[in-house]
Amino acid sequence: MGILNKLFTSDKKETKKQESKTPWIDLNTMEQLDKIEESSEEKTVAILKHSTRCGVSRMVLRMFESDYELEENEPIDLYFLDLINYREISNEIAERFNVRHESPQLIVLKNREVVHHSSHQGISANKLKELVN
Repeated sequence: MGILNKLFTSDKKETKKQESKTPWIDLNTMEQLDKIEESSEEKTVAILKHSTRCGVSRMVLRMFESDYELEENEPIDLYFLDLINYREISNEIAERFNVRHESPQLIVLKNREVVHHSSHQGISANKLKELVN
């Protein structure tokens, strides 16, 4: 049963971190939201809200990561929020930034303001690149 269990119950978050070259910063505390707002005064900040239980969200994440081309020295912080484990943070994001919750969802901030948000197949690494440059 151990092999079958491993095959069917993989930890997507851990897999994401091992395979992805995208420079994710885990968003897992409410205090980080204050830092995100402050950082957005100096650089672009993006938050990707992802559901580890949703096939569409998984597909969008893979597409985003495969298209992501920003260099390490680009002025951006890219946060990853696991909605299943941190739903209260997602709710606070919706309230604080006045953006209706969706999953998956990309929210982009500059100067403490939401300059872009998209969900599902509207999420695009290319659009993010346009917003940074």
